[in-house]
Amino acid sequence: MCISTGAADFSGTIVYCGRQEHPQHGLIHVLGYQNTAVNLAQGPNAMVLHVPAAGRLTERHFLSAGRSGDVLQRMVDAVGSAAVRDDGIAWMGAEAEAVQVFEHDVYTVLLADDPTAVPAALGRVPAHRRPRLEPELLRFYAEHFPGHTFVVCCFDNADAQRAKPLLLWYAPLDPDRLTAPALDCHTGGAPDLEADVPVDHWVLFSSDQAPDGWGVPVEYPASMRHRLRTFLPGAVVGRRYGDGMALPNGDFSIGHRDLLDGDLDRVERVRPGPR
Repeated sequence: MCISTGAADFSGTIVYCGRQEHPQHGLIHVLGYQNTAVNLAQGPNAMVLHVPAAGRLTERHFLSAGRSGDVLQRMVDAVGSAAVRDDGIAWMGAEAEAVQVFEHDVYTVLLADDPTAVPAALGRVPAHRRPRLEPELLRFYAEHFPGHTFVVCCFDNADAQRAKPLLLWYAPLDPDRLTAPALDCHTGGAPDLEADVPVDHWVLFSSDQAPDGWGVPVEYPASMRHRLRTFLPGAVVGRRYGDGMALPNGDFSIGHRDLLDGDLDRVERVRPGPR
């Protein structure tokens, strides 16, 4: 359930999107993403995520899981026994360089507001992680996701097996709609927006405006760092999509009011349209 720049197999995906009033950053969304990746390309590979962020993202928006590498799995464990399988689903600094490149966990991460600027920065990625980026894929993102931030997580075969959850926070383009990136294509080219794609993942949501008794509480280890904990929810809701299911290619999205009502039948698969 992601876009990769080369052939790969991704399974057991967990994707999380939460809404909260953070004591320092104000109203934010938090994205969590984890999967088991098998790189089938001949060389390095990368997964690409499109983030609906209002304003420029930087390295400081990425959260280190540290010793809490099971944080998303804890959310899944919390909702697993109550989950119902779905049968169908309808902060800004000075001007910076075009593409930011930095190390995060096992990844070399490239951040860009304009995906077509990414190739010029690939020389700053270590050779053993430097993927080939197809122009077709970059044109697709530029055309279909204006205003988004593009996160390119570069890895090699050894990296893929050791990755911790990818966690980042951002000021959302739409505070009242929670969207988890889920477009699927593992060929390196642009995704087929008309295709149905197989799914094997958990999709989780949260809001700190939820009423008492909403969702399922999540237990975190006492040793978890306080900074990380301030970005994580007290309770979540979610569903597993799998067991041979195929869904229209797209992202998972739900309105905040529907989320507060606990109505996961209102989760939609949304497809982008060209500008």
